[in-house]
Amino acid sequence: MSTAQNRAIQAYRTRLSERGLARFEVLGRDTDRELIRTLARRMAQDGPEASRLRAFVKQTIADEPKQKGGILAALRRSPLVDADLDLTRTRDTGRPVEF
Repeated sequence: MSTAQNRAIQAYRTRLSERGLARFEVLGRDTDRELIRTLARRMAQDGPEASRLRAFVKQTIADEPKQKGGILAALRRSPLVDADLDLTRTRDTGRPVEF
């Protein structure tokens, strides 16, 4: 690209960032292209509708908050908790190998 094009792109990105916006690329299905563009356009606007839409999207796609001890809690809920299983491993050094 020419230096004029680089300056124009940099100026455009500076103006976007001054407005609190950023340009980014996402991957999705071709059939969802218009939906994603419309969603991005509406969320880029300031106002109560954009705030409601942003909150709705966050609530809809957000996972539950990650908590420590999830694996331990799952193991404690296991039906094998009170089963007397012998889970000790033998300390076998392997077979002898000649070099």
